[in-house]
Amino acid sequence: MLHAYGLDIPRTLEEICDPKRMALLVYDMQVGVLDQIKNAPEITTRVLRVLQAARTAGVRVLFFRHMSLPKELMGVFQFRMAMAWQRVDRIEQVRPWFLRDSPGFQLAPGLSPLPTEVIFDKITMSAFEGTPLDIVLRDCGINAFAIVGVAMEVGIEPTVRHAADLGYIPVIVRDACGAGHQEAAERSIACVSYSGDAIVTDVESICAAFSRRREPAGVPTG
Repeated sequence: MLHAYGLDIPRTLEEICDPKRMALLVYDMQVGVLDQIKNAPEITTRVLRVLQAARTAGVRVLFFRHMSLPKELMGVFQFRMAMAWQRVDRIEQVRPWFLRDSPGFQLAPGLSPLPTEVIFDKITMSAFEGTPLDIVLRDCGINAFAIVGVAMEVGIEPTVRHAADLGYIPVIVRDACGAGHQEAAERSIACVSYSGDAIVTDVESICAAFSRRREPAGVPTG
């Protein structure tokens, strides 16, 4: 840990994985999203392992779900994005995939949030845009987070870049982040690694770091 001007500046993964400063973001682990990637069972298993380690360490956990709007509320960007994803070129061909309460919108089995955790729904790629995430983290004194889920090249990279601009320390758990297009995902990892926006680690390393920083559950006082 470095110290300067009254600041504690973490340098190692273990220093960053302090439950007082870190949260875990579980990004878009939804039935309809996982159906679109090849190794969904493996990614789900790894996400569950990180989730359990974070919970045991007393790390705050936040889940995210991508939500489609009904076509009557979709705007220009929403239609353009939907047509690009669905490989169609007419508005009448667009099908909202993740309408609220549809089967594809739901989190994968085994990923139910605890009463101490929360789900934020979003219509954007960055988990910080249009959600209370930034307010919640800052109010809890959190300035770092680990991120797992799907998809690296679609939503995780934008979230990481947005977070870096907001002053957070993002930690990408690479082998617990799925992808729809592996080459694009590798480019995303390479770009954020080169720019220094994030620390890139793996399931084994972050679970070990969490186990060394394990803290008792918080008890309200006062």
